[in-house]
Amino acid sequence: MTGYQEQISLPPRNPLRRFAPRPPWKGGQWGGGRGEAQSDDRRLTVDRVRHKPPSVVRRLRSIPPAPFLAGLLLLAACMTNTSETDFHDGLEAWRTQRYADLQKPDGYLSLAGLYWLEDGEHTFGSDSSNSVVLPVNAPLHIGTLVVLDSVVTMLVRPGIKVTVDGEAVSERVMLDDSEGSPTIAHLDSLNWRVISRSRGLAIRLLDRESPTRRAFDGIEFFEPDQRWRLEARFEPYDPPLEIAMPSITGVDEKDTVPGVVVFEVEGTEYRLDVTGQPGDDRYFVVFGDATSGQETYGGGRFVWIDAEDDEGNIIIDFNRAYNPPCVFSPFATCPLPTPNNRLPIRIEAGELNFEGH
Repeated sequence: MTGYQEQISLPPRNPLRRFAPRPPWKGGQWGGGRGEAQSDDRRLTVDRVRHKPPSVVRRLRSIPPAPFLAGLLLLAACMTNTSETDFHDGLEAWRTQRYADLQKPDGYLSLAGLYWLEDGEHTFGSDSSNSVVLPVNAPLHIGTLVVLDSVVTMLVRPGIKVTVDGEAVSERVMLDDSEGSPTIAHLDSLNWRVISRSRGLAIRLLDRESPTRRAFDGIEFFEPDQRWRLEARFEPYDPPLEIAMPSITGVDEKDTVPGVVVFEVEGTEYRLDVTGQPGDDRYFVVFGDATSGQETYGGGRFVWIDAEDDEGNIIIDFNRAYNPPCVFSPFATCPLPTPNNRLPIRIEAGELNFEGH
């Protein structure tokens, strides 16, 4: 997955506008666990931000209510010394890159199909007689996918121009994504590749003319808030844990947990397991919180964090928490938070649920 870390230059910011407050929060998806969600009178103020390319970006800001000023000071004790300007510039650059990555022809907004394959022969095309039925903008009959011993071979019918690496092919072994870059076949606005998951092999179809991609006009965020850029400590597991990561497919995926990030919010300690390998430059976190299923996606959110320093210090910036691809498409395969990573508090930072979901 992409961390969207690239920094780019930006034009001056647009003026700010206040947003009307929302009704009190009524509960969360996760519930129970390590404590209960905060009541509405203790929650951080939430505003929505729709992020578009810089020329049309609208940023909204509100002022925390007076009862929250004491809590603000407590959270401030966990903050880094990043200046307000650097914080906002870095975050806006990250959001702009996030928008650009989603808009790419091979981004998640282009997902158009997911077809699980069993051993045997599978005809494919848009005609309903095929075993793999593609969208109506595909030719009626493209060819056959032969699956044998976890290897997929594509056979293309005469007269159908399917290309791989710019060259027309009639037969091609389709390398899956388990060992690096998969083989990608192209036909008009469509392209497809083989993905390998615990459930098995599947064809992932993308369409650069996808209605979702064409209609996409931005992402909504909580108001940028440096209080959610937290200093934490990294506690390694020795040896690293091998876990079964829940998945939207219903079949767990194997993953490695090298350690846990420990941080405090308003004087209470919380812990999140990270995935990756010991010695990685950064770690990946899948988490849920008391906004999941309310303001944010019910399946949780993702955030990348840079690896710890020599003393075990680490930064987790929830302002860069983002939606999994499943929020944009039913054709994605996404991990879900483990029980350890379901926080009982509201993380009011990062991306909100995609309104098209």
